[in-house]
Amino acid sequence: MPYQSVYRSGLFAGQVIIVTGGGSGIGRCTAHELAALGAHVAIVGRQAAKLEQVKAEIAVDGGRVSSYVCDIRDDAAVIATVDAVLAAQGRIDGLVNNAGGQYFAPLKHISTHGFDAVVRNNLTGGFIFMREVYVRWMERHGGAIVNMIADMWNGLPGFAHSGSARAGTHSLTETAASEWAASGVRVNSVAPGLIASSGFDHYTGEAASRLRSFTKSIPAQRYGTVAEVSAAIVFLLSPAAAFVTGTCLRVDGGGPNARSHWTCPPHRNNAPFEGFHLDALPDLLKREE
Repeated sequence: MPYQSVYRSGLFAGQVIIVTGGGSGIGRCTAHELAALGAHVAIVGRQAAKLEQVKAEIAVDGGRVSSYVCDIRDDAAVIATVDAVLAAQGRIDGLVNNAGGQYFAPLKHISTHGFDAVVRNNLTGGFIFMREVYVRWMERHGGAIVNMIADMWNGLPGFAHSGSARAGTHSLTETAASEWAASGVRVNSVAPGLIASSGFDHYTGEAASRLRSFTKSIPAQRYGTVAEVSAAIVFLLSPAAAFVTGTCLRVDGGGPNARSHWTCPPHRNNAPFEGFHLDALPDLLKREE
């Protein structure tokens, strides 16, 4: 069964779109959907084996895909990757800045090195990719950029390093949207809330316990799916968002809207969108059952 996108077939035919962090989770799903809609997808990541697996999946489904091993925190590596995509495909129409990562830790226990590492991964790396894609192609030809942030509104206890980086990316998005508009470049962000993806399985102990119980504080009373995040990204890349720039599209089930005085009543009235045919429940949630 192919990807069940809500968007029309061939929407991105002839376009080339880079997806960083394309080897797993939201990036993998987004790469699949964009390829299913006709784009040539260039997936980027640090682990060749993961990229090759996703590349093979997309090829089996009839999509067009290439892969590039790259540390987004390294200027020279990013420049080489962007140049390689342009040499092979001749254009870059979109960039999905999805790569990133973090770990659970109380603020007082985060070392300076650990803080710097997460900020460089979640903010600086995205900036480098944005800059090089813009300078090397989009400044002259236009394009669309979608930056991945997070539900960091009102702070992100336990993930201060990531919350700071994601908030910085939100500001970076707004600034680039203004500075690059004259080049025909739109820049937006997507802020996922609690999304059931393979990233869940990186957490253990207290962090894992919090993840399992967190849905009680979300009005939608469930985890989101990677396909729901991908659909938001695809919209922002599409012609339907031609007048949308400098904004953030939240995909979070209303989590930031719940207040401490309000108890979210349990229900099953919010059905998930399950468009990704290869998606699977994270092991962390399987252990909960």
